[in-house]
Amino acid sequence: MNKVIMVVCDALRDDTAAATMGYLQHIVEVKHASRYTVIAELPTMSRPLYETLHTGVPCSQHGVTNNQIVRRSIMPNVFELARAAGKVTAASAFYWYSELYNRVPYDPLADGEVDNPDLAIQHGRFYMSESYPDLEVFLAGGMLLRRFAPDYLLIHPMAMDYIGERFGSDSSEYRNNAIVQDQIMANLIPPALQAGYTILVTADHGISTDKTHGGTLPAVRHVPLYFIPADGNARGDTRESVTQCRIAPTLCHLLGMETPPTMTEAPILPA
Repeated sequence: MNKVIMVVCDALRDDTAAATMGYLQHIVEVKHASRYTVIAELPTMSRPLYETLHTGVPCSQHGVTNNQIVRRSIMPNVFELARAAGKVTAASAFYWYSELYNRVPYDPLADGEVDNPDLAIQHGRFYMSESYPDLEVFLAGGMLLRRFAPDYLLIHPMAMDYIGERFGSDSSEYRNNAIVQDQIMANLIPPALQAGYTILVTADHGISTDKTHGGTLPAVRHVPLYFIPADGNARGDTRESVTQCRIAPTLCHLLGMETPPTMTEAPILPA
């Protein structure tokens, strides 16, 4: 099966992605990618949804019900399943991912940069500042890709969330940052596809015009999924909505791993 990169653009709204991300929308238009609307689980907060994206279950099952619950995952998750299957894992991501899947408490000196086959995220480059530049997050992800050729790579930029919480989703600052992320991915995606990777681009939650998230409105609950298969055979704009709980089993399917009994949703297929 394919190697996989998942890009989680924190707080990227579905409608903003459709309106501003010209490269991603182009590969949808020519049917090199399939586009879906993902209905995020509740609450639409970051740490609970990082866990949902990688376990395939809602917060009532995985127990990470808010951002203040700081502990390792207790559910079968993509990182641990991949390591157990003998695969190589990597992430360029906010340090909450390290807390969920590697070690707690997070020690920035010991845990900020790790290369350890015994960890669930074996090759990790983690940052602590929400204003950390997206370009640096993507560059670290590209370095991990080139240096370690991981079977599963997570890239998690935070600036959409940082900017959205300061200016709101109807601001030029928010929209312009989506354009910047799209331009960065336009450089990352083609060589990754040539290297045989299937790429998923999605988000944990959206953000509202009043600079908040956590609730149930489409502004915070509807996020995009761009499913970009390595073979270029995709469906274009499906206009379908899918539950966020399908992401983890999709990752397992792409990585050639059995889904655990806790992941009850069906994987999303590219075409």
